[in-house]
Amino acid sequence: MRRHAALAALLMLALGAPAAGPLSERLAALQDGMEEGGAAPFALPDGVRLLADQAYGEHRLQRYDVYLPRNAHRAPVIFMVHGGAWRTGDKASAQVVQNKVRRWTTRGIIVVSVNYRLLPGASVATQAADIAAALAAAQAGAAGWGGDRSKFVLMGHSAGAHLVALLASAPPPQGVTPWLGAVALDSAAMDLPALMAQRHFPFYDRVFGSDAAYWRSVSPAAQLKPGALPLLAVCSSRRQDSCPQAEAYASRARAQGMRVQVLAQPLSHMEINATLGLPGAYTSSVETFLAELDPALAAPM
Repeated sequence: MRRHAALAALLMLALGAPAAGPLSERLAALQDGMEEGGAAPFALPDGVRLLADQAYGEHRLQRYDVYLPRNAHRAPVIFMVHGGAWRTGDKASAQVVQNKVRRWTTRGIIVVSVNYRLLPGASVATQAADIAAALAAAQAGAAGWGGDRSKFVLMGHSAGAHLVALLASAPPPQGVTPWLGAVALDSAAMDLPALMAQRHFPFYDRVFGSDAAYWRSVSPAAQLKPGALPLLAVCSSRRQDSCPQAEAYASRARAQGMRVQVLAQPLSHMEINATLGLPGAYTSSVETFLAELDPALAAPM
């Protein structure tokens, strides 16, 4: 019965029609990556080491993992933030890190994957502060791993994409070295006032509440400021909300002199995360953006 209900609501999601009640909330959460899966071990590439659960705060979720390539020297760093509807998810989930680690560590790039405090115990604003604190801590530790603190790329999926975009919409906060750029993987929450003003899935109300001032404070589009660094917004063309949100954010950002690209992909919300790193046109397009940020992030010829 549960499976049939899930399939029915997934059909509603595919049609882009929010439904009412607990069932639609569950499937809206599925759409936004709530069930990204728990931690699952995977085989690391030869010579790659894992430094697990590096602390950047006292809470058990204020931890990050570091995937170190062999003989790293002033290496660039991909700083990955998981999704999960701001309520769940894990830095060690295979679809968050597996293909990214296999792709990029073999090319001499360090991958960092971050956990952060979750709803209902931590607000979205607190989560954004956690990401900034984790970034500052990882940059402070980068030289000790053979990394370069000035060559970080922020990356996040779903709720993590929203948090990364929020951080990337303004100049770096105090204590954080400017990063090279950011990659937001399929967020439908780039302009929160617009999202909340239209028909939307009820679970967003539980995440963002009813205070319009709070919506603006955690909205990447509303927080855009001159001096923000380049961003690539990947969006699923299978969804009705993601690409319009990305395009509207890009238009507003460009008006302020920020370089934003939108990369629409005929992939599902989950595939945009899980398949990044697999050989193919999608990964190549993301790597083209990365190479424009720094030649050290270019794929080998």
